[in-house]
Amino acid sequence: METRTEISSLGEFGLIKRINEGIKISLPDTIRGIGDDAAVIDTGEEYGLLTSDMLLEGVHFDLAFFPLKHLGYKAIAINVSDIAAMNGTPRQVTVNLALSNRFSVEAIDELYDGMKAACKDFNVDLVGGDTSSSRSGLLISVSVFGKVNKEKVTYRNTAKPNDLICVTGDLGGAYLGLQLLEREKQVFLVNPEMQPELDGKDYVVQRQLRPEARMDVVYELAEAGVVPTAMIDVSDGLASDLMHICAQSGVGAVIFEERLPIDEQTYLAASELNIGPVTAAMNGGEDYELLFTVSQASYELIKNNPKISFIGYTTANKEEIVLHTKGDSRVPITAQGWS
Repeated sequence: METRTEISSLGEFGLIKRINEGIKISLPDTIRGIGDDAAVIDTGEEYGLLTSDMLLEGVHFDLAFFPLKHLGYKAIAINVSDIAAMNGTPRQVTVNLALSNRFSVEAIDELYDGMKAACKDFNVDLVGGDTSSSRSGLLISVSVFGKVNKEKVTYRNTAKPNDLICVTGDLGGAYLGLQLLEREKQVFLVNPEMQPELDGKDYVVQRQLRPEARMDVVYELAEAGVVPTAMIDVSDGLASDLMHICAQSGVGAVIFEERLPIDEQTYLAASELNIGPVTAAMNGGEDYELLFTVSQASYELIKNNPKISFIGYTTANKEEIVLHTKGDSRVPITAQGWS
């Protein structure tokens, strides 16, 4: 009798690992396959970068509170973020859509208005894709092709012990924005007359609905003459994504709680929802900030950049990935990201 293994027993990363183990790369121009933010392809003078992401209604977004224009923008931005995480520049995107008949032509116009705004912001061309009917709501799949100088490509597996750990922007906002939107949806379902209570919460809501890819920091690092030693974008949560860098680079890490960049609105939303702001910052996900390591020599070149926080350092002990708390204790970091 054939055995049946539930996918849930592997989890997302276990499934990816299993798929990857069965795939062999044979072409000389395939430089890097599964396991990083984007695949790396030798195109001659430069490396080409290729990444792909799917957004499914009911899994990744809820149209009860997600404007289609923002959804279109987010679909492009989160893919461009993967190119940013390779220290590259996005160039072209393709978009695949599966639609049910409850969507009007005007609704699709709205979705594409958001995509066009993102393409303009990130200076990419939308060059094609595919459309299909769907029996289960909206599905958006985006692929982005980018480029990177061969000397400047940045992987997840190249951090060294005693590197500095940096993160752009601030953390935890997107997760708390989602919790607020979910809460207001439940209130609305009970009483459709109720007005949503989102005054003063625009920042965290925007972090969820319309995230930005941090191409600005990629350009600023290049201007400063800094190539990160390793990099990833924060999609699953700081803890989870840090553990990817540590596991693939064979290093440990110490993160300082007091150095975690958390916005004031994130603190207020966390307090209202009774969620620890540090928990949101470490495990929330969907911030799409860049988490990267740099050599200590690079510190002087970027220490005054207000968009970058230095939150810790890597160590040679790969068993030790810890949060140094404000109370001066060290707590093991565990990945509670998305699976």
